[in-house]
Amino acid sequence: MKNILITGGAGFIGSHVVRLFVNKYPDYRIVNLDKLTYAGNLNNLKDIENKPNYAFVRADVCDYERMGEIMREYRIDGIIHLAAESHVDRSIKDPFTFARTNVMGTLSLLQAAKLYWESLPERYEGKRFYHISTDEVYGALEMTHPEGIEPPFTTTASSGEHHLAYGREFFYETTKYDPHSPYSASKAASDHFVRAFHDTYGMPTIVTNCSNNYGPYQFPEKLIPLFINNIRHGKPLPVYGRGENVRDWLYVVDHARAIDAIFHNGRIADTYNIGGFNEWKNIDLIRVIVRTVDRLLGNPEGESEKLITYVTDRAGHDLRYAIDSSKLKEELGWEPSLQFEEGIEKTVRWYLDNQEWLDNVTSGEYEKYYEKMYAGR
Repeated sequence: MKNILITGGAGFIGSHVVRLFVNKYPDYRIVNLDKLTYAGNLNNLKDIENKPNYAFVRADVCDYERMGEIMREYRIDGIIHLAAESHVDRSIKDPFTFARTNVMGTLSLLQAAKLYWESLPERYEGKRFYHISTDEVYGALEMTHPEGIEPPFTTTASSGEHHLAYGREFFYETTKYDPHSPYSASKAASDHFVRAFHDTYGMPTIVTNCSNNYGPYQFPEKLIPLFINNIRHGKPLPVYGRGENVRDWLYVVDHARAIDAIFHNGRIADTYNIGGFNEWKNIDLIRVIVRTVDRLLGNPEGESEKLITYVTDRAGHDLRYAIDSSKLKEELGWEPSLQFEEGIEKTVRWYLDNQEWLDNVTSGEYEKYYEKMYAGR
């Protein structure tokens, strides 16, 4: 595969995938396609923007005609599809945008790829459509635990590894879909379309479902960068409910490594779950962030805990997500490279060391720049 299209490549996870592929595969041409909505920022890729094997195209995946043109112009062999609306709160307020981008955008890209690849003498040989999804499509898990033992407790994954967990159940690749928010419903629908294109047309597809990501370049509407920035400015730290919801966290660079391994060696028409075996209650995670930021800023220990503010819980807020990544480890040898304490330290340091990036994003100045730059195109 020489010409790889990565959609959403100016976003948080996408920029890490683009960077990895551009640097690791100089014989590939990496085409970064992004609409440059509020979550897309080319400043995320300043370090590789002039590489000879990198190209950027501003386009909307919902523009079916344009997707066909890009497939033909760049002779795309493989697609890594990350472009999506991903913020649950925004999906509750505006479900139509999520249905348009996540469902119709995926369908537009699938159909454009199908027609282009079927027009080639080799058809689907050597081609691959890799769709990145979320663990939220599976619904929610209970916080069940052995009698007399309060979570978190040590449990054993199907791979035989031990880790701390808040329940005995996990999301597996065979777990039934049960989405509870407009966001997760839109991702579930897009997953079904991807699998349907394999079953109906023989398109070589792969789907992965990943847990919560954290790390550099994440848009500061998400919990970790939002709270780092709020602590920095002495603003309230809004916690839904009592902060009892549990999430599995994965460092974004490790997710990019998993995408690399699956794109090249994953089985066609298969599904892989990607997680960190790293469960945290929101309130416990927030206290770790507070302690880390206060320490790195030279504040008295725990000073910013007074900023924690409990707010009304979000509608349809799932209690617990937990991914079992044993299949990925056993088949492709992937596992997270960082312990959470190391990853959160690196993440907090990055945001504190890149305050200009953070201020530029929170001010929205980058959006105005792109609108002016691409006006009339």
